[in-house]
Order: sequence, then C-alpha cells, then structure tokens
Amino acid sequence: MSTFVLEIGTEELPARFLAGLEKELAERFTLGLEEAGYGVARLDTCATPRRAVVIVEGLDDVQPAKEEVVMGPPARIAFDASGNPTKAAEGFARTLGVDVASLSTRQTEKGDYLAGVKKTGGVPTVDVLASLCPSIIAALPFAKRMRWGSGDFAYARPIRWIVALLDDAVVPFEIATVVSGRITQGHRVLGPGPFTLGTAGDYVSTITQQGAVQLKAADRRRYIVEEGNRLAEAAQGRIIWVDGLLDEVQGLVECPVPLLGDIEPSFLELPREVLLTSMQSHQKSFGVEDGQGQLLPYFLTVLNIRPKDLSVVKKGWERVLRARLEDGRFFWKTDLEATFDEWLDALDAVTFLAPLGSMGEKTRRISSLCRWLAEKAGQNPEEAARAGRLSKADLVSSMVGEFDTLQGIMGGIYARKKGESEAVATALAEQYLPSGPDSPVPATELGSILSIADKADTLVGCFGLGMVPTGAADPYALRRCALGITRIMLERGYRFDVKELFEEAQKLYGERKWKLAPQEALAKLNDFFIARVKNYFLTQGRETLLVEAVTAVEPDKVWAVGQRLAALEKLSRQSDFPLAAQTFKRVSNIIRKQGKEAGVPLTGVWNPSLLQESAEKDLADRLETLFADFETAWGTDDFDALFSMLGAVRPAIDALFDKVMVMCEDADLRANRLNMLKALTLRMDRLADFSALQL
Repeated sequence: MSTFVLEIGTEELPARFLAGLEKELAERFTLGLEEAGYGVARLDTCATPRRAVVIVEGLDDVQPAKEEVVMGPPARIAFDASGNPTKAAEGFARTLGVDVASLSTRQTEKGDYLAGVKKTGGVPTVDVLASLCPSIIAALPFAKRMRWGSGDFAYARPIRWIVALLDDAVVPFEIATVVSGRITQGHRVLGPGPFTLGTAGDYVSTITQQGAVQLKAADRRRYIVEEGNRLAEAAQGRIIWVDGLLDEVQGLVECPVPLLGDIEPSFLELPREVLLTSMQSHQKSFGVEDGQGQLLPYFLTVLNIRPKDLSVVKKGWERVLRARLEDGRFFWKTDLEATFDEWLDALDAVTFLAPLGSMGEKTRRISSLCRWLAEKAGQNPEEAARAGRLSKADLVSSMVGEFDTLQGIMGGIYARKKGESEAVATALAEQYLPSGPDSPVPATELGSILSIADKADTLVGCFGLGMVPTGAADPYALRRCALGITRIMLERGYRFDVKELFEEAQKLYGERKWKLAPQEALAKLNDFFIARVKNYFLTQGRETLLVEAVTAVEPDKVWAVGQRLAALEKLSRQSDFPLAAQTFKRVSNIIRKQGKEAGVPLTGVWNPSLLQESAEKDLADRLETLFADFETAWGTDDFDALFSMLGAVRPAIDALFDKVMVMCEDADLRANRLNMLKALTLRMDRLADFSALQL
C-alpha cells in the first residue's frame, strides 16, 4: 500500500477561501478515486494561506482490475450470411480493445446480441494520479479566479510550485506551466526552504518541523485560543472571542503567534462598540475584558512570525491601533457636538432609492407607521413616532461614516447622550434585528415596532417599483425583510393583519408614479410574504402538508398561523390522525363539489324536522354541542381545544357516511344533510384547509 501527497503551492490565498478549498479537494479526490476503483485507508485535506494539501494513505500500486460484460450490436448485423464479422463487429471489438474472436453471442429478450468483456484497471497508480490531479485542480471552484503571466489558466492565486509524490515516485503532470515535483516551500520567514522530499511520508514532518507551518486549521485555531487565553489571564482579563474573526485570523497565518498589546487607558472613554469594531475590522484583533464585562486597555493580535525582538513588533501594532482609535475619538467628539435636528436635515440630501425619495422622507414614513403600529400593539405612540423619525439619523454621523456596521448601534448610543428616552435609544439600536435567520429579534416592544415599520416601508416601496425578487436575485434583501417581520410577529405575538400593515405603509408613500399599480403591487407583496411565512416554517423542519393546510387560512394573521400549526401538529401525532384527516378532507371535497362548483347555495343551517336516520340525528346533536364549545374556545384562541373538538366529532361523521346516503334522491333531504356538513366546514375552514392534507 502506498501514500500519496499533493501540495498546491500558491501566493497567499484569501482566508475565506480555505475551508471551501479543503472541502472541494476532499470530495473531488474521494469521488475520483472511487470511480477509478480504489479503496483508501485515509484521505485528508488541509489548507493554509500558501498551500492546499491532499494526503491519501492505503493506495494500491496498481489500479484494481475490473471486468464488465458489454452488449454490442445485434448478431444479425454483426455477422454476414457467411458468418464473417462485419464492420459493426470489428468496430465494437476496437471499442473494447479486444479481438473479434473473443466476442460472444448472447440471447436477450430482443434476440441475439454480440457481447464482449471490457477490462479496465491494471494501470499503474502513478499514471492514474497523473491524469486525475490536473483535472481536479483545474476544476476547483472559487468565488474569484485570476490569471497571471501570458497563460489562460485561472486559479484563486498564482500557482508557484506543486508537490506530487506516490511514495518515492513523482506523479508527473504540468499545470499553469508549473511541473510537479518533490520540492516544497515552508513558511516565508521561519522556514522558507526549499526542501526536497524523499518520499510522500516525509511531507508532514518536513513542512511542520523544518518549514514551521501548522497545516491544520483546527490546530492553528486551537493554539490561538489557548495562547490568547493564557496571555489574557496573566493580565487579569479574558479575550472577547468572535468566531467569525477567529476563523479569519487562523486563515491568515501559517505559524500563529498571539501577541497581547496595550491600549492607552484614555481611549476607554469611547463606547465599547467603537473600540471593538476598530480593533476587529481594521486590525483583525480581539478586545480584552474583565470579569464584569468592562473593557481593559489591551488587545490581542496574531502574528505570522516569531520576531527576534517582540517588543519592537508590539510597539508597531500599538502605534497603528492608536492612530485608528484617535480617528474614532475624533468622530465621537464631533458627533457629540452635533444635534439630531442637524442630522435629520442632512438626511433629506441622502438618497434611499432614487424613485422612493430621500432617507429623510423614509424616516417620516417610518415615524407615521410606527405610530400606527404602536396604537395596534397598545404601546406609546409618541415614543414610537420619535424612534421612527430618528431611526436613520446616525447614517450621517461621522462614526457611522467610518464604521458602517455600527449603524443603529451608534444611533442608540447617541440618543442616550442627547437626552432621548431609554425606550427610544434601545429601539434605535435594535431596528435592524433580526439580521438573519439565526440572529435574535428585538428584545423590546418599541424596537420590534420600529424594525417592522422599517422593513414594511422597504417592501412596499420596492414592490411598487416592480423590484420583485426572482431566483437568487434579491439585491435589497426583501426576503430577509419578510422573514424579519414574520419572526417578530410570531415571537412577540402581534395580532395585527399584515395585509393592513402593507396597505398603511403604501398610503404613507402618497401619490407618486409607480411601476406597478398599487393594488397589483400589494397583491404581489402579499403572495410573496405568504410564501416567506411558509418557507420560515418549512426551514424549521415542519411537515409540508401541515404548513400548506394552515397557511391556506388567513395567512395574513401570522400569529394565528403559528398557533394553528402547533395545534395541528399536536393532533397529527395521534394514531388516528390519518383517518381523521381523510374524513375532514372528504367533507371538504363533498361541500366544494356539491355546493360551490355545482352552483347550489349552502347556508350551513339545517332543519331538525328533516332528520330521519339515527346517524344523522346523532351527528346533529354532536354538532350543536360542538358549535357552542367551538365559539367559546375561538374567543380565547384555544386552538388545541378547537382541533381536539374536530377529532372528537369524527366518529359521528364517519357513521353518517357509512349509514346514511347523503346524496339521496330527495332534494330536501339531500340539501339538509349537505347543510349539516356545510356548517361543519364553516368551522373547519377557520382552522385549516383539510383538503390540502394528502395523507
């Protein structure tokens, strides 16, 4: 058994490329070797900024041989009248790489056909790899590719060397004018090389010990965390780890060297968010806090070198960060001297979307919509309106101009500094939540109202302009807006109708030239929103048929959709649910076909004097009781009880179908029985569309 190693040496790759590169190499080599007939003991991949590596252990020296019977042309075509092979037989033999004499005739259902044995494998593994490697390297996907020199080959960054060894033999191939060999390079400074490898088995020890490279991303990440924690503990602090930044940092270095630097204590007067954003976004560094969550005058950065004099490098990092923080302090002081009125005036010169006016106009619409929502939700309309008006003011602040990721957050901080209420300040900080499917919704009522108003204004405006998301194209994140509204309404339990929300938001735009007629735009927006509500529940792993059933009934009342779905799911876990669903579906189908589709007016009111059979009398009694209890439970939103009532009445419905001819000849009896079922469907249809349950 042999070991194979492939190393693609490049100029520095972006950190965001590394995880995907490892995954693609693993999947493509696994598939390629399987298709070639190999089984392997171990296949591992890893990537650093300067290299991507594949290591395969347990390879056969020769490709496993395989024989396969292949059917050829019909015998009547393969041989002439004299029994001599025709050109069809000769061509088939050439395809298999065998003599015509080795072919045989086999009987099939369609007659006699020529057959032959196709042999594959038996090729030296070094030759198989020589063909496989360049095809995989050339096909590796990257978000961005580049060309260099005069060639046409494209890759993430220029390829500078390739190691390809099967035990002690070079796997020969060429790609992008680079010829594979046995010479590797180490860390640019700590172990530059070059190093000549005797065998594939020498690779890991050579590159890690002589080349000073930590190959595995997990090892680099773990070392950064352990050493960073040790340095922070020595300073009586703890690192504020950010997973996304940590993944990026480990992808920027081949030999991580954590370094704890100092910050002038005077900078701690700046808001925590400003300090951390400056460290993280500009310097790829981490903040340090004490046990109470207060920032300490330190930062942790990660070097890619072990300098002879660490203090010199430390001072350099501190000097660079100090300049960044000085900028932040200047922006902070400048913004504190400004007033909200000045910023609100400036918003009138900031474009939201050209046909939709300025950001100043948007905040006025949001303010009015917040007032409307606050009244619906029983909150303070004045505070809500104030939050809406101030919602985008920080966009023209100096700080957000430098750190755009702080929009909203700085608005909340400045609101507190400038005397606004705590509720307004918190709402400004929460207005962009949720920012994705996994981020939290606003924690406060006012923040939730502001977030909904902002998103609704954007949705209505974009749909009015015909900017309807299609496929993967959603430049204004309208799907995220709809998801955000859905999540807030479900988690906060807001009971207003989404359709009314969009209508109110559209009114606030006033008279303007739309691409879509207002009613058409609202119709498209409602359909889009309902689809997003369905998608939200489906991505949670909820049963598709149940989601379809509940969203077919008043989907604009999102809070009720969520509660009805939970109740229907509870009912669906009962053993007799498939039978119950079938019964309710049968009732729905009968009323649809014999009522609306047949043009027969059904009111849901029956005449007790026309009840003849015991089964229909029993059902009538049960329905009378059910309807009274139904209205009581409906008034308290007890959806569990409502669905349970339907389940309890099912045996009486089944008995009606088994023992009574609903569609009898007597028109009065038939109408009376249909009206009993119609009365039931009037209640059923308030809960779910049972005809959608194809169980």
